[in-house]
Amino acid sequence: MGIFDKKYLRPFKNIYLLVFIVFAVWMLFFDAHSLLFHNELNTDIKELEYQKEHYKSEMEKDNKAIKELSTEEGIERAARENYYMKKPDEDIYIIEYEDSIAKQKKDE
Repeated sequence: MGIFDKKYLRPFKNIYLLVFIVFAVWMLFFDAHSLLFHNELNTDIKELEYQKEHYKSEMEKDNKAIKELSTEEGIERAARENYYMKKPDEDIYIIEYEDSIAKQKKDE
């Protein structure tokens, strides 16, 4: 009685099946183009595509801001809102609400 005479080991008598199993295991786990390596690459591709979409939306926002700042009214609005600039004959009043002041103190 040999080792391959048992019911479950009988298919392993076939040399082609053994070669195929060794080849499949090698290709799935040990080769440079293994399934694990491809899985990592696919994850990287998905992350890069997400970043690509994010940067496209950021570019659209920036282009919109550039269009707004290309006009005289846009520059004036940005100077007034962001830098609190004013015309010589104007007075500026900054109104802060209590809830916004409390948030600023917590942040500091």
